[in-house]
Amino acid sequence: MGGISKTRQRGRVWLSPWAFVLWLGACAAPPEGLFPPGEGEPVIPIYLVSHGWHAGIVIEREAIPAGLLPEQADFPDARYLEIGWGDRDYYTRWDSHRGHLLKAGLWPTSSVLHLVGFSEPVTDYFPHSEIIYLELSRDGFARMCRYLDARFARDNGSATALQPGLYGESRFYPSRDTYHLFNTCNVWTARALRAAGCPVTPAFNITVDRLLDNVASTCGERQGTETKD
Repeated sequence: MGGISKTRQRGRVWLSPWAFVLWLGACAAPPEGLFPPGEGEPVIPIYLVSHGWHAGIVIEREAIPAGLLPEQADFPDARYLEIGWGDRDYYTRWDSHRGHLLKAGLWPTSSVLHLVGFSEPVTDYFPHSEIIYLELSRDGFARMCRYLDARFARDNGSATALQPGLYGESRFYPSRDTYHLFNTCNVWTARALRAAGCPVTPAFNITVDRLLDNVASTCGERQGTETKD
Protein backbone atom coordinates (compact mmCIF):
# COMPACT_ATOMS: atom_id res chain seq x y z
CA MET A 1 0.00 0.00 0.00
CA GLY A 2 1.00 3.64 -0.30
CA GLY A 3 3.53 5.06 2.13
CA ILE A 4 5.99 2.15 2.05
CA SER A 5 9.54 3.04 1.02
CA LYS A 6 11.04 0.44 -1.30
CA THR A 7 14.53 -0.05 -2.75
CA ARG A 8 15.82 -3.01 -4.76
CA GLN A 9 19.23 -4.18 -3.59
CA ARG A 10 20.89 -7.34 -4.91
CA GLY A 11 17.61 -9.04 -5.71
CA ARG A 12 16.08 -8.27 -2.32
CA VAL A 13 13.55 -5.65 -1.30
CA TRP A 14 14.41 -3.28 1.52
CA LEU A 15 11.45 -1.99 3.49
CA SER A 16 11.73 0.99 5.78
CA PRO A 17 10.59 0.84 9.43
CA TRP A 18 7.34 2.42 8.21
CA ALA A 19 6.51 -0.88 6.53
CA PHE A 20 6.48 -2.59 9.89
CA VAL A 21 4.41 0.20 11.40
CA LEU A 22 1.81 -0.33 8.68
CA TRP A 23 2.01 -4.08 9.12
CA LEU A 24 1.45 -3.80 12.84
CA GLY A 25 -1.38 -1.37 12.19
CA ALA A 26 -3.15 -4.15 10.34
CA CYS A 27 -3.33 -6.00 13.65
CA ALA A 28 -5.54 -3.34 15.23
CA ALA A 29 -9.19 -4.02 15.92
CA PRO A 30 -11.62 -3.57 12.98
CA PRO A 31 -14.07 -0.65 13.02
CA GLU A 32 -16.60 -1.07 15.80
CA GLY A 33 -20.34 -1.21 15.26
CA LEU A 34 -20.20 -2.72 11.76
CA PHE A 35 -20.11 -6.44 12.56
CA PRO A 36 -22.04 -8.44 13.44
CA PRO A 37 -25.24 -6.79 12.24
CA GLY A 38 -27.59 -5.88 15.04
CA GLU A 39 -30.61 -8.04 15.83
CA GLY A 40 -33.36 -7.29 13.33
CA GLU A 41 -31.02 -5.10 11.25
CA PRO A 42 -31.17 -5.62 7.46
CA VAL A 43 -28.20 -7.60 6.16
CA ILE A 44 -26.43 -7.84 2.82
CA PRO A 45 -25.00 -11.26 1.86
CA ILE A 46 -21.56 -11.64 0.28
CA TYR A 47 -19.41 -14.66 -0.56
CA LEU A 48 -15.72 -15.45 -0.31
CA VAL A 49 -14.67 -17.93 -3.02
CA SER A 50 -11.42 -19.89 -3.00
CA HIS A 51 -9.49 -20.32 -6.25
CA GLY A 52 -6.70 -22.43 -4.86
CA TRP A 53 -4.10 -19.67 -4.54
CA HIS A 54 -6.25 -16.65 -3.80
CA ALA A 55 -9.88 -15.76 -3.11
CA GLY A 56 -12.49 -13.53 -4.71
CA ILE A 57 -15.27 -11.54 -3.07
CA VAL A 58 -18.72 -11.95 -4.63
CA ILE A 59 -21.35 -9.23 -4.18
CA GLU A 60 -24.76 -8.52 -5.69
CA ARG A 61 -24.62 -5.65 -8.16
CA GLU A 62 -27.94 -4.16 -7.08
CA ALA A 63 -26.65 -3.80 -3.52
CA ILE A 64 -23.65 -1.62 -4.53
CA PRO A 65 -24.17 1.94 -3.26
CA ALA A 66 -24.77 4.55 -5.95
CA GLY A 67 -21.63 6.09 -7.39
CA LEU A 68 -19.31 3.24 -6.42
CA LEU A 69 -17.65 0.64 -8.64
CA PRO A 70 -18.67 2.19 -11.99
CA GLU A 71 -16.86 -0.70 -13.73
CA GLN A 72 -19.93 -2.80 -12.95
CA ALA A 73 -21.53 -1.17 -16.01
CA ASP A 74 -19.32 -3.44 -18.13
CA PHE A 75 -21.49 -6.35 -16.90
CA PRO A 76 -25.04 -5.07 -17.47
CA ASP A 77 -26.73 -8.46 -17.45
CA ALA A 78 -24.99 -9.88 -14.39
CA ARG A 79 -26.62 -10.35 -11.01
CA TYR A 80 -23.32 -10.95 -9.21
CA LEU A 81 -19.89 -9.39 -9.44
CA GLU A 82 -16.78 -11.20 -8.26
CA ILE A 83 -13.79 -9.01 -7.40
CA GLY A 84 -10.25 -10.31 -7.05
CA TRP A 85 -6.82 -8.67 -6.92
CA GLY A 86 -3.22 -9.70 -7.51
CA ASP A 87 0.17 -9.17 -9.11
CA ARG A 88 -0.28 -7.99 -12.69
CA ASP A 89 2.22 -10.29 -14.43
CA TYR A 90 1.25 -13.40 -12.50
CA TYR A 91 -2.52 -12.88 -12.39
CA THR A 92 -3.08 -11.98 -16.04
CA ARG A 93 -1.10 -14.82 -17.62
CA TRP A 94 -2.56 -18.21 -18.40
CA ASP A 95 1.00 -19.60 -18.48
CA SER A 96 2.09 -18.15 -15.13
CA HIS A 97 4.85 -20.17 -13.51
CA ARG A 98 6.92 -20.20 -10.35
CA GLY A 99 9.23 -17.49 -11.71
CA HIS A 100 6.36 -14.98 -11.91
CA LEU A 101 5.23 -15.95 -8.43
CA LEU A 102 8.73 -15.59 -7.02
CA LYS A 103 9.13 -12.15 -8.60
CA ALA A 104 5.79 -11.03 -7.15
CA GLY A 105 6.91 -12.01 -3.66
CA LEU A 106 10.47 -10.67 -3.77
CA TRP A 107 9.89 -7.05 -4.74
CA PRO A 108 7.02 -4.59 -5.23
CA THR A 109 5.11 -4.97 -8.48
CA SER A 110 2.10 -3.44 -10.21
CA SER A 111 -1.28 -5.05 -9.72
CA VAL A 112 -4.69 -5.58 -11.30
CA LEU A 113 -8.28 -6.18 -10.27
CA HIS A 114 -10.21 -9.07 -11.80
CA LEU A 115 -13.97 -8.61 -12.23
CA VAL A 116 -16.33 -11.41 -13.21
CA GLY A 117 -20.03 -10.95 -13.94
CA PHE A 118 -22.52 -13.81 -13.69
CA SER A 119 -26.13 -14.51 -12.69
CA GLU A 120 -26.18 -18.17 -11.63
CA PRO A 121 -26.31 -19.07 -7.92
CA VAL A 122 -22.81 -18.69 -6.51
CA THR A 123 -22.43 -22.35 -5.57
CA ASP A 124 -23.52 -23.37 -9.08
CA TYR A 125 -21.11 -20.98 -10.80
CA PHE A 126 -18.21 -22.20 -8.64
CA PRO A 127 -19.16 -25.87 -8.13
CA HIS A 128 -15.66 -27.05 -7.18
CA SER A 129 -14.66 -24.15 -4.94
CA GLU A 130 -14.76 -23.72 -1.21
CA ILE A 131 -17.14 -20.85 -0.44
CA ILE A 132 -17.70 -18.83 2.71
CA TYR A 133 -21.06 -17.09 3.15
CA LEU A 134 -21.17 -13.85 5.17
CA GLU A 135 -23.87 -11.41 6.15
CA LEU A 136 -22.83 -7.76 6.51
CA SER A 137 -24.61 -4.75 7.88
CA ARG A 138 -25.53 -2.09 5.34
CA ASP A 139 -22.92 0.25 6.77
CA GLY A 140 -20.29 -2.49 6.74
CA PHE A 141 -21.10 -3.42 3.14
CA ALA A 142 -20.96 0.22 2.04
CA ARG A 143 -17.62 0.67 3.76
CA MET A 144 -16.24 -2.43 2.03
CA CYS A 145 -17.50 -1.17 -1.34
CA ARG A 146 -15.76 2.16 -0.76
CA TYR A 147 -12.55 0.28 -0.01
CA LEU A 148 -12.87 -1.76 -3.22
CA ASP A 149 -13.82 1.29 -5.28
CA ALA A 150 -10.69 3.13 -4.14
CA ARG A 151 -8.44 0.33 -5.35
CA PHE A 152 -9.04 1.07 -9.06
CA ALA A 153 -6.64 3.24 -11.03
CA ARG A 154 -8.84 5.67 -12.95
CA ASP A 155 -7.95 8.64 -15.12
CA ASN A 156 -11.53 9.82 -15.36
CA GLY A 157 -14.77 8.11 -14.45
CA SER A 158 -14.58 4.34 -14.89
CA ALA A 159 -11.32 2.41 -15.20
CA THR A 160 -10.56 1.03 -18.66
CA ALA A 161 -10.30 -2.75 -18.92
CA LEU A 162 -6.81 -3.98 -19.80
CA GLN A 163 -7.74 -7.37 -21.26
CA PRO A 164 -10.26 -10.20 -20.95
CA GLY A 165 -10.30 -12.05 -17.63
CA LEU A 166 -9.65 -15.66 -16.75
CA TYR A 167 -13.10 -17.22 -17.06
CA GLY A 168 -16.67 -16.44 -18.03
CA GLU A 169 -17.58 -12.79 -18.62
CA SER A 170 -14.58 -11.19 -16.97
CA ARG A 171 -12.03 -8.40 -17.34
CA PHE A 172 -8.81 -7.14 -15.77
CA TYR A 173 -8.54 -3.52 -14.64
CA PRO A 174 -5.53 -1.49 -13.46
CA SER A 175 -5.14 -1.08 -9.71
CA ARG A 176 -3.50 1.74 -7.78
CA ASP A 177 -2.15 -0.70 -5.19
CA THR A 178 1.27 -2.33 -5.16
CA TYR A 179 1.77 -6.05 -4.66
CA HIS A 180 4.57 -6.90 -2.23
CA LEU A 181 5.54 -9.16 0.62
CA PHE A 182 3.26 -7.38 3.09
CA ASN A 183 0.39 -6.92 0.64
CA THR A 184 -0.36 -10.25 -1.01
CA CYS A 185 -3.68 -11.11 -2.66
CA ASN A 186 -5.07 -12.76 0.47
CA VAL A 187 -3.91 -9.97 2.78
CA TRP A 188 -5.58 -7.51 0.40
CA THR A 189 -8.84 -9.48 0.50
CA ALA A 190 -8.69 -9.65 4.30
CA ARG A 191 -8.35 -5.86 4.35
CA ALA A 192 -11.54 -5.53 2.34
CA LEU A 193 -13.41 -7.75 4.80
CA ARG A 194 -11.91 -5.92 7.75
CA ALA A 195 -13.16 -2.65 6.27
CA ALA A 196 -16.65 -4.16 6.56
CA GLY A 197 -16.05 -4.84 10.24
CA CYS A 198 -15.13 -8.52 10.04
CA PRO A 199 -12.74 -9.43 12.88
CA VAL A 200 -9.89 -10.72 10.72
CA THR A 201 -6.26 -9.60 10.92
CA PRO A 202 -4.97 -9.00 7.37
CA ALA A 203 -1.28 -9.56 8.18
CA PHE A 204 -2.02 -13.09 9.43
CA ASN A 205 -3.78 -14.24 6.24
CA ILE A 206 -0.96 -14.85 3.76
CA THR A 207 -2.47 -18.05 2.31
CA VAL A 208 -5.98 -18.65 1.03
CA ASP A 209 -6.51 -21.58 3.42
CA ARG A 210 -5.61 -19.39 6.37
CA LEU A 211 -7.91 -16.65 5.11
CA LEU A 212 -10.89 -18.94 4.64
CA ASP A 213 -10.34 -20.68 7.98
CA ASN A 214 -10.20 -17.35 9.80
CA VAL A 215 -13.25 -15.92 8.06
CA ALA A 216 -15.27 -19.11 8.58
CA SER A 217 -14.43 -19.20 12.29
CA THR A 218 -15.12 -15.52 13.00
CA CYS A 219 -17.74 -14.11 10.66
CA GLY A 220 -19.01 -16.60 8.07
CA GLU A 221 -20.06 -20.16 7.33
CA ARG A 222 -18.78 -22.65 4.80
CA GLN A 223 -20.74 -23.56 1.68
CA GLY A 224 -19.87 -25.22 -1.63
CA THR A 225 -18.94 -28.78 -2.50
CA GLU A 226 -15.38 -28.87 -1.17
CA THR A 227 -15.85 -27.85 2.45
CA LYS A 228 -13.47 -28.97 5.17
CA ASP A 229 -14.36 -31.32 8.01
